[in-house]
Amino acid sequence: MSCAVAVPNSPIFSPPAFYCKSPSPAPMIGGPDLPPPTQSPLAPKAMKNVRGYRDPSAGATLLKRKRPGRLEIPVMSASPAMNSRVKTPGLDLQEVEVEQEGYSVYCKRGKRSVMEDRYSASVDLDGDSKHAFFGVFDGHGGAKAADFAAENLCKNILAEVSSGYEEDVEMAINNGYINTDKEFLKEGAAGGACCVTALIWKDNLLVSNLGDCRAVMSRGGRAETLTSDHHPSRKDENERIQALGGYVDCFHGVWRLQGSLAVSRAIGDQHLKKWVTAEPETTVLNIKPDCEFLILASDGLWEKVTDQEAVDIVRAFFIGADKPKPFSACKKLADLSIGRGSVDDISVMIVQLSHFVS
Repeated sequence: MSCAVAVPNSPIFSPPAFYCKSPSPAPMIGGPDLPPPTQSPLAPKAMKNVRGYRDPSAGATLLKRKRPGRLEIPVMSASPAMNSRVKTPGLDLQEVEVEQEGYSVYCKRGKRSVMEDRYSASVDLDGDSKHAFFGVFDGHGGAKAADFAAENLCKNILAEVSSGYEEDVEMAINNGYINTDKEFLKEGAAGGACCVTALIWKDNLLVSNLGDCRAVMSRGGRAETLTSDHHPSRKDENERIQALGGYVDCFHGVWRLQGSLAVSRAIGDQHLKKWVTAEPETTVLNIKPDCEFLILASDGLWEKVTDQEAVDIVRAFFIGADKPKPFSACKKLADLSIGRGSVDDISVMIVQLSHFVS
C-alpha cells in the first residue's frame, strides 16, 4: 500500500511520492514570522575568545576559518514515472501540489496564518491496485484534528474491514470514523475537522462525510452530489441537536450550534461533543462506465463554485483533450474560487474513477 498525506513530517508523508521545493519569496524580516534583525549577540569583549578575531583598534587582520564538518543531507527522490510534485514551505503549509496516477490534489492556504486543510490518499489497499482511499479534511480551531484524521482514518477503516466487516464495508467505515474520533479525543487536543472520504472497494464507490466538505461526481457530464452538508440549520440536524438539549441560532447570517460552531458533525470538538457527532453519512454506488471522475473538496471551493459548474470546468480538461490534465483542473477550480472572493483554505482532489475499475 502506498500512501500520501499532506502533513509535514508525518509517517504517511513518505518518499517516493513527493519532493519538496523551498518557498518563494521568503518571509519579510521583522514581519510576523521572524523577529527583527539585531546585531551579533557577541560583544567585542566576548569576541576575543573567538579564534582568528582581532580587536578592530589593533588594525586589520585576516580571519582564519576552520573548514566546517561535512553535512549529510537526506534526499527525497521522486520517480519521474510517478509525475508527482509538492510545494510545502517548511512546516507552514501554503500550497500543496500533487499529481499521481489516478488522482491529483491542489491545496491553497487562505487568509489565516496557517493552513488547516489536509488530504489523504492511499492506493493498492490490501494489495489490490483497484482498491483505494481518498480524503479531504478541513480543520477548525487549528489543524490538529485534520492532521489526526488524515493519518488515522484510512487505517482504522481497514482495521474494521479485516476484523469482520469485509461483507459490510459501510459499517466498517462508520466504525472507523467513530474510532478515529474517540482516539483524537483521548489526545486532549482542541479543535475539530470536517471530512469527506471516498473508499473504492470491489468496483464500488463508498463516499462518506462529516460537516461541509463535499463530494461531487460527474456522471456523463451531469453533476451528481454524493454528500449532504451537515449544517445546524438542516432540519434533521436541528431536531437531533434540540433533542439532546442543545440549541441553534443565527449569528451574522450563519446558523451555529450553541452559538458557536457552523457545522453539526465533525471529528473532535470535545467541548461540543454532546451535540457534534462523528457518525458519517455514507453513499454507496457501483462504478459504471458513465462515472467519469469524482471531486472531493473543502467548503472553500463550494462556497463560491456550484456543483455543476465544477463538473463542467473539470470535464473541459478531460473530454476532447489529447491528454487529461486533472491537476490543471484542480488548480483552475481553486483559482476560480479565490477570484470570486474566497478567503478560506481551498483543497480540491480529483479522482479518475476509470483508473480503479476492474
